[in-house]
Amino acid sequence: MCLAVPGRVLGVEDRDGTRMATVDFGGVVKEVCLEYLPDLQVGEYAIVHVGFALQRLDEESARRTLELFENLGMLQEEFGDPWEAAAHMEEAERPAQDGVAGEVQR
Repeated sequence: MCLAVPGRVLGVEDRDGTRMATVDFGGVVKEVCLEYLPDLQVGEYAIVHVGFALQRLDEESARRTLELFENLGMLQEEFGDPWEAAAHMEEAERPAQDGVAGEVQR
């Protein structure tokens, strides 16, 4: 699932003619394109979807939304390590074996 997640702008720079920002999503920092909000400034909040800042958001709304997403585990789902998630899914899909884990059955 891809969420539109609120984040706080930490820094802004022009990269090869494209305005980019470093954005903090409750502890996860990502690079975001500011083409849709070219006047967004450091310290402001925006809703970000698939790497694009789409809409300004006030700080209180951003913090409440991030807290809710965190409580629901949605931030980990959105920003977590995909390799780790795949490994957990693989473990969950393995058929249960009789006996104690690690014990050789004869």
